[in-house]
Amino acid sequence: MIFNTKEASDKLKISEQYVRKLIKDKKLNASKDEDKNWIISEESIQNLLQERTFVVNPDNFIRKENSIPKVTAISFFSGAMGLDIGLENVGIKPLIAVENNKEARATIINNHKNIGLLDDINKCDRELIYKYANLPQNHKIDIFVGGPPCQAFSTAGNRKGFEDSRGSVLIKYVQLIKEVKPRYFVLENVRGLLTTKAILPENNNVPIKGAALHYIKDTLEKSGYSISFELYNAMYFGAPQSRERFVIIGKLNGSKPEYLTPTNSDDKSLGLKPLVNLSDAISDIQEKEMNYVEIPKARKEWFKKIPEGGNWKSLNADDQKKAMGNKYNMGGGKTGFFRRLSFDKPSPTLVTSPIMPATDLIHPTELRALSIEEYSRIQGFPDDYKFFGSIMEQYKQIGNAVPIKLGEAIGKTILNDMNGLKTNKYKNFRYSRYKNTSDEIFEKLYVDNLNKEFTIFNL
Repeated sequence: MIFNTKEASDKLKISEQYVRKLIKDKKLNASKDEDKNWIISEESIQNLLQERTFVVNPDNFIRKENSIPKVTAISFFSGAMGLDIGLENVGIKPLIAVENNKEARATIINNHKNIGLLDDINKCDRELIYKYANLPQNHKIDIFVGGPPCQAFSTAGNRKGFEDSRGSVLIKYVQLIKEVKPRYFVLENVRGLLTTKAILPENNNVPIKGAALHYIKDTLEKSGYSISFELYNAMYFGAPQSRERFVIIGKLNGSKPEYLTPTNSDDKSLGLKPLVNLSDAISDIQEKEMNYVEIPKARKEWFKKIPEGGNWKSLNADDQKKAMGNKYNMGGGKTGFFRRLSFDKPSPTLVTSPIMPATDLIHPTELRALSIEEYSRIQGFPDDYKFFGSIMEQYKQIGNAVPIKLGEAIGKTILNDMNGLKTNKYKNFRYSRYKNTSDEIFEKLYVDNLNKEFTIFNL
């Protein structure tokens, strides 16, 4: 079968102009007919589609299986499905994934064959969710799980919170929980959600610190949910990475769920397994498997002088100033600049690119960034898991994922609660480096913030 550029653009879901660019860049084989028009064979198109770096946005589709698992779950903001793989590992398999990024959608359907796919959460309602999950409308859904886009609430962002358009999908997620009423829900996010300001109707248009979380908690408690939340570091659950994520678990019509049960700690008195270090995770990955982004040439010269576990401070005084430039006089420790990782410690938090200057993730001993394969191992993805899109898009998918081990801990906590089991004996465990991050203290802190802001407002 032969296509012209218009027909090829329709098949590939891209513009005709982009088809010509692919031909020009020799990524799509084509020839010209006697009228000097481009013609493209079916084989050429299929060869392009075999490249994981080129992605055609998959269509939405209904879950094909008619069987209904014992525990039913729906995944929102699924990304590369790190959280969902963790749930699957303990017996909770999501029926559909709701994700709008085309590269992540391609990753999902190429690794999860028996799942339904939806794109826009804003179009979701109870009827659509049940349709695509291939569930009878009268069947109770057990779990909603999702991590709304974190940028609107990131401590590194602009702190716009609900004013950011991306904040609206979090509100939509809350509304869907109210509408469908699953037995449990999980809402995973960044630490910034604990303190994000928001303007709520009852606050006289005064932005209050913590109001975004208060809105979520208050809205869902009024809908019948008991809620627990905490800031968890994934390394305490077996991940070879120091990564803090804020996790809310809600339960319909019952006592609030327990906090997650830690499995690893550097405190030997607890009798837990030791922390998993970087070497444990990546030391057996073969060089031939590596795919990574190049360090810019000018910066690479400085990394030649930095040892394992070092950073810009490992350079001599003159080199520090040259390497850092105008960032040398910035405040703070700046420990992420020119950072080489240590084999004998957990990895720092993986970000969406390993060569962002303030959060470098450079191999401990080799002159290169962490590879896609190493990123994947650190997050806990299976070795045969395939990511789609450009190399930077693959880094982004993996860097945004929830560590699989943290997903497993969340799943175990919910299953234990379903079965009436109380398993967490570490009542005073320090889950992160921050204090006052649990639901038990939050309302008091929120009221204090409320009183403080109103006092300032009324002066």
